[in-house]
Amino acid sequence: MRLSRIAADLPIVARQYTRNPIGLFFSLVFPIILIGLFGLIFSGTSSTAVDLPTLVLDHSNSTTAFLDALNATGLVNLHFVGPMDPSQFGSYLFNAEDPVGLLIPQGFGASITAHAAVNLTVYTDPGNPSSSALVEGAVNYAVTQLNFRAAHASPIIGVNSLTVTSRSFAYIDYLIPGLIGFSILTSPMFSMVELVSTYRKEGFFRQLSLTPLTRAEWLTSRVVWYVLLTFLSAGVMLFVGILAFGAHVTISIGMLPFLVVGPFLFVSLGMLAGSVSRSPESAAVIGNIITFPMMFLSGTFFPTSAFPAYLQEFARVLPLYYVIDGLNSVMLFNSPSRALIDFAVVFVIALAIFLAAIVTFKWREE
Repeated sequence: MRLSRIAADLPIVARQYTRNPIGLFFSLVFPIILIGLFGLIFSGTSSTAVDLPTLVLDHSNSTTAFLDALNATGLVNLHFVGPMDPSQFGSYLFNAEDPVGLLIPQGFGASITAHAAVNLTVYTDPGNPSSSALVEGAVNYAVTQLNFRAAHASPIIGVNSLTVTSRSFAYIDYLIPGLIGFSILTSPMFSMVELVSTYRKEGFFRQLSLTPLTRAEWLTSRVVWYVLLTFLSAGVMLFVGILAFGAHVTISIGMLPFLVVGPFLFVSLGMLAGSVSRSPESAAVIGNIITFPMMFLSGTFFPTSAFPAYLQEFARVLPLYYVIDGLNSVMLFNSPSRALIDFAVVFVIALAIFLAAIVTFKWREE
């Protein structure tokens, strides 16, 4: 390959791409829209406390003491309802679409004073196990405290609480590396699949075969263009994420290998997919089949650690997973050793696909 021919072809690539508003939109504008959309959805801080509709039929001092103990757990926000017949409380919760509820029966305080057994009623929803478990835990804790006081018992075992400060990541912190990976994937893949299939159909490759430009040089000039475009796109996303949503990510030199090898991989993969297809329509189908699983299952929008175990294993088969995991390693976790492994995997895959694309791709049809 000659660098002079690659340099001569690069301005042609740039003009072709910049004349396509759809390509520019998906490279530069669409990731910003996604950052804004997901950032606004997940930027709000919400309490872990569960809203607990409570029907109180007893207004004694014991009831007040129990409710104070329940409030002190910090796990529930009491929401008093009624008055109503106890038999209607379950229907009320169902119609109000509340997953949990608490009923304090009449005579609750008198039973405690007389040391007689009395039962509270906790309504739970099997369809919402997290809220149900929080409420049951809070109520059991408050009941234990009240029983403890009624028995005039003295505490034996105590607990000392120590606070350990650790770095926690917000959703936007994971989203920035994921969307950089999203841009690395979608822009080269969709563009190259369409370009290669269209050039074959229109006979442009036959005309290029009459020039000194080789297939490897033609592909390399496009890799260089998409690397430059990736740097621009990543810079814009970092700017928006940090300034608009306060993302806590590290901008380091460790990002650079992934911003280079990522486009190298997916430009080659797009060329390979376009080369093996027989028409632009079939090329689009092949491109979508390759792209969409990686788009959603590689950690683009959510960390793969939140996936079921079988999906985590499937994600590790996808090349984009290692691009995003490598970016996470250098931008979030400060783990260069893990990033080095990710880079090695991506580079080997990219080199193999590049060579396969060169072998498969021909200027002229047989």
